Amino acid sequence: MEGHRQSIFTRPALARSGVILALLLVLAQSPAFAHSAKDMRGGFLAGFEHPFTGPDHLLAMVSVGLWGAFLGRPLIVALPVIFPAVMALGALLAMFGLPQPPIELGIAISVLVLGGAIAFAWRAPVVVACAIVAVFALFHGYAHGSEIPSLADPISYSAGFMLATGSLHLAGIGLGTLNTLPGGTRITRAIGGAIGLAGAWFLFTAVT
Repeated sequence: MEGHRQSIFTRPALARSGVILALLLVLAQSPAFAHSAKDMRGGFLAGFEHPFTGPDHLLAMVSVGLWGAFLGRPLIVALPVIFPAVMALGALLAMFGLPQPPIELGIAISVLVLGGAIAFAWRAPVVVACAIVAVFALFHGYAHGSEIPSLADPISYSAGFMLATGSLHLAGIGLGTLNTLPGGTRITRAIGGAIGLAGAWFLFTAVT
């Protein structure tokens, strides 16, 4: 029995479980982009759905978890904590009417840079990685904070949104478990490359 239990909790088994979790969360999105009119309703479910409806937000949030998993401790924990915390700050800044930064441009660059960091296996220092994630989180938070005041139930909406954000970070960490498999690092870097290419497309559409 003990031997059987050990065979279940091997690294390949954990990696497969993590990838399955990640795919389920990522595939839950609809093909629409973020900031659509249908997301302007309030409530917990609407908030939870919102990150899954925008490929730009979704890929950035998955990338945070995936890059953290690639970098290992302490960033596997720190990055998924910093992103939602600073995103909440960005939302507050937007709600108080501070001058609006180039939101779509910043979000597109976040996808490009985070995907590129994974693709090129950039082992950034802890402080640098945290700063990068924090800056990008401000753009994502500002984008959603500018929408919250028009919602019927902003508190529930925000709670749902934050839970979905955490789920997407976990999805990225789940993909990062591929690193425990032979050749898994090449796979995660390829995923990062694909994310970076998507970010390049988002940037192109943002500036044209």
